[in-house]
Parts: sequence; structure tokens; C-alpha cells
Amino acid sequence: MSSVTIRIPEDVVDDLKRLAPLLGFSGYQPLIRAYIGQGLRADLERFESETVTALISSLKRHGVSDAVIEAALDEVARN
Repeated sequence: MSSVTIRIPEDVVDDLKRLAPLLGFSGYQPLIRAYIGQGLRADLERFESETVTALISSLKRHGVSDAVIEAALDEVARN
């Protein structure tokens, strides 16, 4: 892991400390890591989905058939 220093308002830290044990975390720092990880995964999924959608649209504009696109997507999903 890497050490990162961030400034967080005290009331937010207090809330994190109070909430962490209720959610099953050993402390507020693991809870922060979980929140960051969840947000990051959601954003990556959203951007990757938008990229795939844009790629499919571009392939269709270039004359690639729906059958070929579907076969390629199925192949990628299996790997």
C-alpha cells in the first residue's frame, strides 16, 4: 500500500469513526478505503461502459455488422 495524506473536515472524521464499527470495519481508515474503492470502481465501470458504447457505435458507422459485434462482445465476455 501507499501512504497518502488528505485533509478531511473533523466532523466527517468523527462521523466515519462513529459509523465504521456499525458497518463492521475495524476503524475509520478502512472505511475510507472502502468508500474510495467503491467510488473508483463505479466510475471505472461507467467510463468503460461509455467507451464500449462509443466503440460499438463507431464500428456500426464503419459498416461492421451487428452479428460480428455481438460475436466479439461474447468472446470478450468469455475471457
